[in-house]
Amino acid sequence: MAYPTAVNNQITDSVSQVNTKVLGDAPAMAMGNLLQATAQALANASHNATSAQQQNNILAQAVTTRCVKMLTS
Repeated sequence: MAYPTAVNNQITDSVSQVNTKVLGDAPAMAMGNLLQATAQALANASHNATSAQQQNNILAQAVTTRCVKMLTS
């Protein structure tokens, strides 16, 4: 319970409880933010890997086409 003030005791108790709840929720919120950031980073890495594979396949097709053209001409 808060020290006696000019404000109603119920109000000060309510504010104290809300402050305690916010402090109690902070670790869970931090962990949620960490997990969300990790998931986003992994999704970006996966997307970049897929894009790189596609670009490598396009390059391989172009090189193969060019080599076949050189062999047949």
